[in-house]
Amino acid sequence: MQGNRVISASLVIVVIFIAGVVLQHAKPVLFPFFLAIFLSFVLSPVVDFMTRLKIPKAISIVFILIISFFVIYLLGVLFYSSGKSFASEFPKYGQKLNSILSSLQEKFKLAGHTRDPFDWVSQLDINKIGSFLLSSLGPFFSFLSNLFLIFVFLIFILAGRGKTKEKIRASFSTSRSLKIINVIQNIDSQIQRYLAIKTIVSFFTGVMVTAVLMMFGVDFAIVFGFLTFLLNYIPNIGSIIATALPLTIAAFQFETLWPAFWILLILGIIQMTMGNFVEPRLMGEGLGLSPLVVLFSLFFWGWLWGIPGMILAVPIAAMIKIVCSNITSLEFVAVLMSKG
Repeated sequence: MQGNRVISASLVIVVIFIAGVVLQHAKPVLFPFFLAIFLSFVLSPVVDFMTRLKIPKAISIVFILIISFFVIYLLGVLFYSSGKSFASEFPKYGQKLNSILSSLQEKFKLAGHTRDPFDWVSQLDINKIGSFLLSSLGPFFSFLSNLFLIFVFLIFILAGRGKTKEKIRASFSTSRSLKIINVIQNIDSQIQRYLAIKTIVSFFTGVMVTAVLMMFGVDFAIVFGFLTFLLNYIPNIGSIIATALPLTIAAFQFETLWPAFWILLILGIIQMTMGNFVEPRLMGEGLGLSPLVVLFSLFFWGWLWGIPGMILAVPIAAMIKIVCSNITSLEFVAVLMSKG
């Protein structure tokens, strides 16, 4: 018995390793496919709504895909151009950082400290950091070049919705098919609800953050608003990073720290209100993913697919938990992934 357990554990490790290698090497195809699945759950309620209005399904799908294509493309181009400007302007903030730290160095020397606590700053090359940011924008938005492939997958996914029931009824007995259809409907509705609410809450959070930053005159407000939208898919960690980035720029942009203080206060209130009050009320019980599961998902998908993988990491983990919670034999996995 002990030997069988060792063999089973070894097989699981080997399967996970092989799956990781396959996912990493198949990224050019699998990432657009995963993103298409993600978008299908967000857009399918709109398709269903248009269908209930007696609009033919084909016309509904074409209309939604055209609108979605232009919205995603325009947002991507806008963010990419703003991101390039931010990367090119980064050395300016580096110079301000150096001047601030130089004054602090002088104060420490006057205070009689022999050791320089800011010596590490001299080892930083701000121009190299700016170049790194500029070069990293290309891979981050490489999905724009795969936009056609994403929408090809999306067409087939949306067009195939509703045909699964007939196939299941034809493949299984009446009682068995009813159980399977019920499980699939539960999974579909829960994932759809989670992703739709998460997307809406993240969108309005990003819009409010952009408006606040524009009101204070912070540079690259659109970039930080879009980053807030993306990072809000990552619980807790994402909102902290989304607040810290514009706060850092504001601290160096203005002559005093008061604007940064008020920005921190307002953005903190927005994030806490949307994350702790609005989203839980809309989501109901919520998914309650374990922080360890969230952290592991971020590391795993970040290792596989980089920054885009980290953005999709938590939604993918949430979808896995929903699927497992609706299948009796896999309920233990959902329990292990839960917070409590």
